[in-house]
Amino acid sequence: MLTYIVRRIALLVIVALGVTILTFIMMHLAPGDPAEMIAIARYGLENLTVENVEDIRIIEGFDSSVCIQYLHWLNHILRGDFGNSLVTGDPVWQEIIVRVPATLKLALAALTLSLLISIPAGIISAAKQYSAGDYVTLIGALLGASIPNFWLGLLLILIFSVNLGWLPVFGYGGLRYMILPTLTLGTGLAAITARLTRFSMLEVLKQNYIITARSKGLSEARIVHGHALKNAFIPVVTVIGLQLGHLIEGTVIVESIFAWPGIGKLLVDSIYARDYATIQGCVLLFAILFVIINLVVDIICIYLDPRIRYKKES
Repeated sequence: MLTYIVRRIALLVIVALGVTILTFIMMHLAPGDPAEMIAIARYGLENLTVENVEDIRIIEGFDSSVCIQYLHWLNHILRGDFGNSLVTGDPVWQEIIVRVPATLKLALAALTLSLLISIPAGIISAAKQYSAGDYVTLIGALLGASIPNFWLGLLLILIFSVNLGWLPVFGYGGLRYMILPTLTLGTGLAAITARLTRFSMLEVLKQNYIITARSKGLSEARIVHGHALKNAFIPVVTVIGLQLGHLIEGTVIVESIFAWPGIGKLLVDSIYARDYATIQGCVLLFAILFVIINLVVDIICIYLDPRIRYKKES
C-alpha cells in the first residue's frame, strides 16, 4: 500500500509538470500580443502608449524565448512561489487562496445535492426494477446527463430569475445565491451517479450470495443494505471521485455564468487578460486536486473491498 501511494505521488509530480508545459505552450499559441493585452489591463486603452507595451514586454520577460520564460516560471514553482499576477502585480498564490472558499463552497454543495438525489434514486430504482419509479429515474438521469451545464444555467436564470423573480441572477452571498449554481453543477453529477448506482446494484443483486440470502428468508431491505450495498458502492465511489474532479473543473463555466468569485472565474478572467502566471497557477492547482482525489478514491475502494490489492513494482 505504501509503495502504491509513493508511486501515485511521483505520478502527481509528473502530471503537474506535463500540465504546466501544455498550458504554457497553448497560451503562447493563442493569437494576440500578451504584452499589449496586459498593458491595456494596467493602463487602460485610452492611456496606452507604445512605450508602455515595450516596458511590460521587457519587465515581464516576453522578449525572451518561450523556453526561457517557462524555465523561469518553473524555477519559481519549485521554490513554492507561483509568481505575481501580470495584471494586478499581486502574488498569484494569494489571489487563488482568497477564492478557494467560494469554489469549495459551491463544489461541496453541488456534490452533496447530487448524492442526496442520486444514491437513494439509484438504490430504489434497482430494488424495484421496471417500476414507475425506475422509469422516472432513468428518464431523469438521461435528461440530466444530456443537458450541458452552461445551457442549464442560462435556462434556470431565465425561469427563476428573469420570469419569476424568485432568485438573484448572479452574485455571491447566502443560500438564495447558491441555489441556481448548485442546481446547475449538481444535476449532471446526480444523473451519472444515479445510473451507475442502479446498474451496479442490479449486477450485485444477481449474484449467488444474494440469491442464497433470499432463500433464507431475509427481508429485501436487509439484503440491500446489509449485503448488496457495500459491494455495489465500489464502482460508484470511483466514479464519484472522478466526477468530483470534473466538478471542480465545471466551476469554471458555472462561476462565469453566475459571477461567482471562485477560482474558475479567476481562471477565465486571467485567460482574457493573458495573465500567464495566474493561468498556470489555477491550472496547476486543478491538476493536483484531480490526482489527489483519484488517490483518495483508490484508498477508499481498498477499504470497501480488502480483496483489492495493487502490485508492487518489481
